[in-house]
Amino acid sequence: MAQSKEERMQGLVEILRRDEKASVSELATAMAVTEMTIRRDLEVLERDGVLERFHGGARMLISSSYEPPLMLRERMHSEEKRSLARGVSELLRDGDTVILDGGSTGIAVARALTGRRLTVCPLSLRVAWELAQSSSITLLMPPGTVRHGELSLSGPDTTEHLARHRFDHYVMTASGFSVAAGLTEWNADDAAVKRAALGGAKRTTAAVDASKFGRDAFATICDLAAPASLIVAGLKGGADRDAITRAVASVIEV
Repeated sequence: MAQSKEERMQGLVEILRRDEKASVSELATAMAVTEMTIRRDLEVLERDGVLERFHGGARMLISSSYEPPLMLRERMHSEEKRSLARGVSELLRDGDTVILDGGSTGIAVARALTGRRLTVCPLSLRVAWELAQSSSITLLMPPGTVRHGELSLSGPDTTEHLARHRFDHYVMTASGFSVAAGLTEWNADDAAVKRAALGGAKRTTAAVDASKFGRDAFATICDLAAPASLIVAGLKGGADRDAITRAVASVIEV
C-alpha cells in the first residue's frame, strides 16, 4: 500500500532519530520511494528545523529527548489525531465549559468542535485561533506568557486563572504516557498548567495517540489513572492494551 506524505515524513524522522544521520539512498530504500522524493521531503523537514541536509544525506538536529517542532507534530499521526478529535467531540455536551489543551492534538480537537455550542478556555493561541472561526463557541482566554513556537500559555497568571474557575471538562493532551511514569510533557511550564487544569475541572479526559505509549517526556503531569477517562487512537492488541486497561478505569478506543 502506498504511503501518504505524512506517513513517509514520519518514517524519515523515526529513522533519523534512531540513526542520527543517513544517506539519501539509504532513506529512499527504507521508504521504497525515489531519491528525488526523499530530497523533497528532507527540504521540508529542514525548513521546519528538524534536520540538516549535507551532500548526499541528512542528520537529525533534535534528540529523542527533545520536543519536536509543532509543525512537524501536526504532520505526524494526523489520522489518529482526527479520530481522537471526533471521539472528544462526542464526549462533550452543548453548553459545557471546557479547558482545551494545546499541541497538535489540541488543534485537531479544536477543528472538530466547529459548530458546537461550548465555552472553551484554550491553553494555546493556535487552538484559540481555530476556535475563533466558529460563531457558536465562546472563548474564555486565560492570561499568561506565550511560549515561542508552541504558542502555549503558561506561568502563574495562567494557573491562577484556572484555579478561579470550575469547568465541566478538561481535554488533556500529552507528549508521552506509560503505566510507570503516567502522563508526561516535554516542557515543565506546560506540565504545570496541565496540572492546574486537572484540578480545575469536574472531569478530565486525556486524548493521546498510541505512538506515545511507553514514551516518557521530561515533566510529569499526573498518574495515568488521574483522568476520568483515556481516549486512545491507534492502539493495537496485546501487551500495550492489557497494560493500559489494567491501569485506567475507562479506556475509549477510537
